[in-house]
Amino acid sequence: MAPASFAITGEAVQGGLIIATAPRGAVGVAFDGKPIPLTPDGRFPIGLDRDAGADALLTATFADGHAAEQRIAVAPRAWRIERLDRLPKYPVPSAEFQRRRPAELAQISAARAIEGAGDGWRQHLTWPVTGRISGLFGAQRIYRGEPGAYHSGTDIARPTGTIVRAPADGTVILAADAPFTLEGHLLMIDHGQGLNSAFLHLSRIDVKVGDYVVQGQPIGAIGMTGRATGPHLHWSVTWRGSRLDPMLLAGPMNAE
Repeated sequence: MAPASFAITGEAVQGGLIIATAPRGAVGVAFDGKPIPLTPDGRFPIGLDRDAGADALLTATFADGHAAEQRIAVAPRAWRIERLDRLPKYPVPSAEFQRRRPAELAQISAARAIEGAGDGWRQHLTWPVTGRISGLFGAQRIYRGEPGAYHSGTDIARPTGTIVRAPADGTVILAADAPFTLEGHLLMIDHGQGLNSAFLHLSRIDVKVGDYVVQGQPIGAIGMTGRATGPHLHWSVTWRGSRLDPMLLAGPMNAE
């Protein structure tokens, strides 16, 4: 195959987001074999999962049927790992949790399946709230040698009622009327091209499904609904199922 000439900006690192531009004349692109919608200017985001492998493959196809490939080296990261050898991996779930959880997960999956045509992904994401970082993306506990789920977002501790703002333009795809068992009042925003944000444990949600929000717009307030031991915002970002590190996307925080 002829060498591709994808232009790539950003750092290719586990949990990171890069922006690629397809080669001139490309009519289709794929990432690790999965097709990605091609925008009119040929640019598109690529999210690199927390557990992404050492390299990834971009493929461009052309009108005459030929294809070109380019491999991307993905830099590994060291994650905070805590070993708890005396605790079991999971507590016994309550009957109420088991009854409610399937419907909650179905709502989250349906929201993530929505892919709008917005351009919020083109913006540099901003912090939805600033404050003390109380939970790091990627951190993980090992229970008696068995890994638990890693922390899928960044936690920012602030008092209940602190305003949360949209980190980028987008469309509201989920706004939980009643608190979910784990996430509490959950809000999700689609930024376009498969990139979306989720905001957990809110005390209130100030927007509704279908609303278009702009970067910096108030969207809700910090709380401790759901499974939370104190008031904080859990902000997570995903791209087509890959979990990304909000700290990499938003950059250094100017804490209040």
